[in-house]
Amino acid sequence: MILLSRMRRFFGAQDMTIGKPMARLIQFSVPLLIGNFAQQLYNTVDSIIVGKYIGDSALAAVGTSGPILNLMLVLFMGIATGASILSAQYFGAKDRQLLSKLVGTTFFLTAFSGILMSVIGVFTTPFFISLVNPPENISAGAITYLRIIFAGMIGAAAYNILSGILRGMGDSVYPLLYLVLASLINIVLDLVFVRNLNMGIAGVAYATIIAQVISGILCTVRICRMRSYIDLNAQTMKPNYPIMRNLCSLGIPAGITSAIFSLSAIIVQNLTNSMGELTIAANVAIMRVDGFAMMPNFTFGTAATTFVGQNLGAGKTDRIKQGTHDMLIIALTSAAVLVACILLLGRSLIGMFTNTASVIALGTSGLHWLALGYIAFAVSQVLQGIMRGTGETIIPMWISIISTVILRMPLAYLLAACTRSAEWPNGNPVALFASLLISWILAMIMTIIAFKKGRWRARIAGVYSK
Repeated sequence: MILLSRMRRFFGAQDMTIGKPMARLIQFSVPLLIGNFAQQLYNTVDSIIVGKYIGDSALAAVGTSGPILNLMLVLFMGIATGASILSAQYFGAKDRQLLSKLVGTTFFLTAFSGILMSVIGVFTTPFFISLVNPPENISAGAITYLRIIFAGMIGAAAYNILSGILRGMGDSVYPLLYLVLASLINIVLDLVFVRNLNMGIAGVAYATIIAQVISGILCTVRICRMRSYIDLNAQTMKPNYPIMRNLCSLGIPAGITSAIFSLSAIIVQNLTNSMGELTIAANVAIMRVDGFAMMPNFTFGTAATTFVGQNLGAGKTDRIKQGTHDMLIIALTSAAVLVACILLLGRSLIGMFTNTASVIALGTSGLHWLALGYIAFAVSQVLQGIMRGTGETIIPMWISIISTVILRMPLAYLLAACTRSAEWPNGNPVALFASLLISWILAMIMTIIAFKKGRWRARIAGVYSK
């Protein structure tokens, strides 16, 4: 009975308004980190299997699709951010009625946004592929991959949005379990469809959407069973327009931020594609490793948002200062370990995706350029996560616009123009990596300034002294 009781506490929603902040943050973050690892496996396994079994051209096609796919996911990201913030605040305030209405409203938005993005994505894929101007041998594969992914977009909508509600309520374990299961299904189907059935890039896409739909269904079932926290009936399942407006006001800045990242990535992808297939393939491998390196940063940012949201909702603002200190220690320690691993194991990590020596060499160089930037990014994510937990999503949006659009994109093209040579007529790939590193460092500096002086401080007056 004691073991069963402990399992229920661990696997249930976590109340982060009690206990030591460090212990609560770690308890919440570890399952979330493993879950993010599992989610990253989707794209990584796709890339490894494509690179090893189909070839570098197919690997480049999947990588070319990435920024476009991320752009089409921004609506889900915005809704998920707003739902996570509100669910954390309502859960912390123990407001069962508002939490129930939030769940019903979010179910409606999930279905609507999933169907909308599927229709838009399927019909606009060729247009978006033309924007990044890939080589002809890459374009057809990218269109095939994207269209299939878009057709099954409802699975991505359900998982991303509904897991946001679960995490806002402190439940990071069940989303983890569902992602691990979905990732295992994805790996098995990848191998069956590509290696055994010779379905090529289409097989990779089908494996991904099947796994995503399963994870989305499981999140839906989990929320429907949380009757100790919410009431699901005809009244609460109706869209609540005041909650919808509040959710959108919180989520739209986060969605705009994601859209800015994606649009800038598309523009930079155009520059990457102009440098040739070798650079495209190396960049895909770098971004897959980068996805794993970024996971702790995004995880700790989410944990900070949930922690602050719950404690703000409960009126326990005195816990936020200690939580900020503890979260920065956790994030910076993790980032330092990751940087050391990348510097020592970079070549082996890139070698998982390709057997081509020139691609491995270029990819290793790119990782070395980006390594120290992960420490700067860790600081940015934690401090921005704290601001979002109070409902302040505008400041992080503007920091993203400035660092990504105003600084990174022009800098990438400028450095490319300055490094043109006979070997690299359209610019040295170092321009891509150096510009990204510089933008991360500048974003950290802006985030620290905003954190110390931002208007968000008024929401938790008295927590920080001026």
